[in-house]
Amino acid sequence: MNALIVEDEDLSVRRLKKLINETAPALNIVGVTDSIEETVDWLEKNKKSKNADPDLIFLDIELSDGQSFEIFNRVQVSSTIIFTTSYDEYALQAFRLNSIDYLLKPVHREDLQRSLQKYENMRAQPATDSLEGIRKLLEGFKQAAPVEYRQRFLVKQGQKMLSVEVGEIAYFFTDDRYSFFMTETNQKLLVDYTLDELAEVLDPSRFFRINRGMMVTHRAVDKIDPYFGNRLSLTLRPVHNKEALVSREKVGDFKQWMGK
Repeated sequence: MNALIVEDEDLSVRRLKKLINETAPALNIVGVTDSIEETVDWLEKNKKSKNADPDLIFLDIELSDGQSFEIFNRVQVSSTIIFTTSYDEYALQAFRLNSIDYLLKPVHREDLQRSLQKYENMRAQPATDSLEGIRKLLEGFKQAAPVEYRQRFLVKQGQKMLSVEVGEIAYFFTDDRYSFFMTETNQKLLVDYTLDELAEVLDPSRFFRINRGMMVTHRAVDKIDPYFGNRLSLTLRPVHNKEALVSREKVGDFKQWMGK
């Protein structure tokens, strides 16, 4: 049996590989991809080379360039899917109801064994059953209640606490493993969230994550220049003391976002 791992965290990839080697050594890992773009390319090239699709795909939901559900809109997938996720118990109900299996991060040996056993049981079912479950899952997420985005942050400024409206923030960034935001009046303030967490609570029409370490607003972008590696270099206001680069896989979405 062949398996593809779709995961953008190196530690998670290493952990899953180790568990697979220990739990199911007969399962051959034929590839590892870390984004929607790379996964679509891998699957399309695999079909063109007339090789069989992987029997099984371990699919992380949150990838560097968006939610992995987008893969199913761009390429035909006939493999059995086991999602890996950090979603909470409420969201996981959707997976159970639609007979889609999942592994909750960090993945544990007994959970992997359970999923692989379920996969063995599912092999007798037509592949369309699994894909129908995924379609139902996507519909369930689309019909979910609208997200209430964060409107303000309470942060420390010296010895006092300060409430800052989201509309006052120019951009978020990481620096030495800490997260900060810069206000439009050039205040740098520490915020007690990771950028992954911020991406979940901020309005995507207002904030765009240009790379792993920065999210910007439209008004913060003063100038856009081409940069090698098919990336873009941004000049921000207020001025940022490091390069603000739009990663290659996000350039198309960034241009579309800036034009809205």
